[in-house]
Amino acid sequence: MPVERILSNARVVTAEREFLGTLVLRDGLIAAVEEGSSQLPQAEDLGGDYLLPGLIELHTDNLEKHMSPRPGVDWPSASAVQTHDAQIVAAGITTVFDALAIGDINPRGKRMQQLPAMLEAIAAAEAAGHTRAEHRLHLRCELCHPDVLAVYRDLVEHPLVQLVSVMDHSPGQRQFAQEAKYREYYMGKYHLSVVEMDAFIAEQLDNSRQYSDRHRRAIVADCQARGLALASHDDATMAHVEESAGFGMAIAEFPTTLEAARASHERGLKVLMGAPNIVRGGSHSGNIAAAELARHGVLDILSSDYYPASLLQAALLVAGQDNDYDLPRAIATVSRVPARAAGLEDRGEIRVGLRADLVQARVHQGQALIRQVWRQANRVF
Repeated sequence: MPVERILSNARVVTAEREFLGTLVLRDGLIAAVEEGSSQLPQAEDLGGDYLLPGLIELHTDNLEKHMSPRPGVDWPSASAVQTHDAQIVAAGITTVFDALAIGDINPRGKRMQQLPAMLEAIAAAEAAGHTRAEHRLHLRCELCHPDVLAVYRDLVEHPLVQLVSVMDHSPGQRQFAQEAKYREYYMGKYHLSVVEMDAFIAEQLDNSRQYSDRHRRAIVADCQARGLALASHDDATMAHVEESAGFGMAIAEFPTTLEAARASHERGLKVLMGAPNIVRGGSHSGNIAAAELARHGVLDILSSDYYPASLLQAALLVAGQDNDYDLPRAIATVSRVPARAAGLEDRGEIRVGLRADLVQARVHQGQALIRQVWRQANRVF
């Protein structure tokens, strides 16, 4: 690969503004950011497309779909990671935090059994240099699961772990304040009968009463001692937010009300919402819409969650909606802000001295089209 690369005639989007310009990349870093087009013969003409920082994804379950592409099908983990990685980088994501769910509340689920294979496959592919995006790990801890603390302690020592979130998906609170929505979601997702669903609800409520509070405190204390970034999940009330802020959490994932989102934002937690929520026009759980949080100026981070291609599309939609998010601020929700929230200071924006993780994109009939992706100045898509 060339030691120096020049990308020119691009609509460069920095943290502050957008302009027609040129980037010089050298030794994997951004060496110069200049206005205007380069006349040098070796310059690559991007044809007026957007040139954006590589996207940062903090919370995606996408790998699970490739590990179990159909009910009862276990796909080879190495192949699943490669397919997942290809989909991630094709979405413009250059740094991804693969979410490993500890504590499967699905009565027929296999998440817990898949955890070791998923972790080992990600680590092996990353160590061998077989991934095009850079992969980190996000441990999602389901607090009401009896074994979550023991499994967390087994996994947290892994060097790729850099983010931990704590959640309680029992009915009647947080994401599922409406029990009817809880029934609709889980009966549809897990194909439970009414009798099975009643038993499922009773079990989740009992487990939440027994385990959630003490598991939350133990995991948070351990993360604080290790210096790991922490995220709350589905905060709905002022009491939830005060607890999360008191624990020193950096990120508020998917707050379910405007009150909780605004309070989190004011207390310095970065409010993360789902990009599919923006693309689809609302929450599948009946909670606050991400676009509404943008209208109030309290949307900080977008995550593709279960659909990688939604990430850039959602940022562009936010920039075009009735709010105070211009394009640089909207792009920051998928680059600079998530990078800083996760403790990554070397990437996430177009600035001299940072990593040359970049995306060339254009918009056609409202759809974001990824043309090229570079990671540390090497083209990976």
